[in-house]
Amino acid sequence: MGRDLSFEIEAIAQGEGSRLSVRLSGGVPRTYDLPGAEYQHYTRFLAELAADFGTRLPHLEQERAQRDSAPPSWQPLLTKNIHPQILSGYGDPAVLKTDQGYWLVATSNDAPDAFPILQSTDLLHWQHRGFVFAEGKLPEWTAQGRHVADFWAPEMIRADNEYWLCFTARTRNNALAIGLAKSADPAGPWIDIGRPLIIGEPAHLGAAAGGDPQLVMTGGVIDSHLFTDADGQRYIFWKDDRNGIWPAPLARLLRQHPHLIRGLFEEEADRRTAAFAAAIVAWAQGRRPMERFFLLSTFIDAALGSWGRVKRVLLDCGVESEILEAMTTPIRGQRLAPDGLSVCGDANIVLTNDLDWEGHLVEGPFVTRQNGRYWMFYAGNDFGTPAYGISVAVADHPLGPFAKQSGPLLKSTRDWTAPGHASVAPGLDGQPQLFFHAFHPGTGGYNAFRALLTAPLRFEDDQVSIPQQLSSPDRTCS
Repeated sequence: MGRDLSFEIEAIAQGEGSRLSVRLSGGVPRTYDLPGAEYQHYTRFLAELAADFGTRLPHLEQERAQRDSAPPSWQPLLTKNIHPQILSGYGDPAVLKTDQGYWLVATSNDAPDAFPILQSTDLLHWQHRGFVFAEGKLPEWTAQGRHVADFWAPEMIRADNEYWLCFTARTRNNALAIGLAKSADPAGPWIDIGRPLIIGEPAHLGAAAGGDPQLVMTGGVIDSHLFTDADGQRYIFWKDDRNGIWPAPLARLLRQHPHLIRGLFEEEADRRTAAFAAAIVAWAQGRRPMERFFLLSTFIDAALGSWGRVKRVLLDCGVESEILEAMTTPIRGQRLAPDGLSVCGDANIVLTNDLDWEGHLVEGPFVTRQNGRYWMFYAGNDFGTPAYGISVAVADHPLGPFAKQSGPLLKSTRDWTAPGHASVAPGLDGQPQLFFHAFHPGTGGYNAFRALLTAPLRFEDDQVSIPQQLSSPDRTCS
């Protein structure tokens, strides 16, 4: 890519969408209509952009690499929405076993009804039991409405004589925070404690990127998990949502210093993608957070595809240390007060993304105590891509230090893409089982349907594995 290769972009609002005029290095402009602000609208636009200008294709448009079929031990449990108000399936599934059977809660994104609740006695037949927060009963501190709200990653536990549910929601000032609700019964009604339990601090990247106030980003916390130890002490774990911070500042940096693009990216398509991101980032900054993610998704894919090179070049340049810091995503753990209304002591970093396959993040922590040790299941890489997967780390204390297995325990197959965000509960035979979500092949991304699957687990001294067969019935419920 020559130094003179740059994009010129004009954008105007058009109803619920936008019209973009894109010109490359003084060439003939192309016009694109975005009819709305959904993931599929941006994916279609980025695919057309790739055809016209040679940028990177969205990963859903690329030919899938040959992968093995899913192991026979992966058992699909829910493969379609079973209720009209459940809009995008069972992402970030949390399964709890009680004397009433199995309970499932899942992500609802920006749907009007937050967090579907399902119940089953055999893991095969599921009954919809309502929502944690039905429309009109959302917590007052949360942002609400289609294209505004984000309700993610709920998890339910038994806490003495009641049930607690932690969850992620976007606050009215646009930060992701962790909330807590309580109920006498898993089916509800659930009562929010009236405020965020944990809230992220703003991440200020503006001064480091040239002083542009548009680069002062809002931080956040996400993917909370509650764990009760054998002594009754409870802990809460969560992820710092830094991975949503670095793409826009990096694109802005490349707009100011386009010569860096050649060093960061080796493939011509990725260099053109980076040049486009540098040109579009100013407009992207005015969009809602998820739209910004959609628009920069191929730029994120390009960076993840050259992750080691990107971090090395930025480090060698000696600039933008804040961007490099945002590329490290920590999972934190902290003791929880007995009443669940506050945290105690200091928050410890228990895991970070330090393996190549994890890319720019680790997330979705879940701790289970097995054989006297503490096993943290977690997901790595980008949730909407085939590179996403599940791995595990082990420790002798809930707050670590944790030792990771060397690679993913579960990764994409020909049958299921991007397995992620696991929880663990006893199976029908009483043995531990892993519950996780995955996309149908050829799908993925925000508000795309995610199925619920399960697989058995076998724990050894410092390793966990998945046996080839489930001992439970092999028929599935759809």
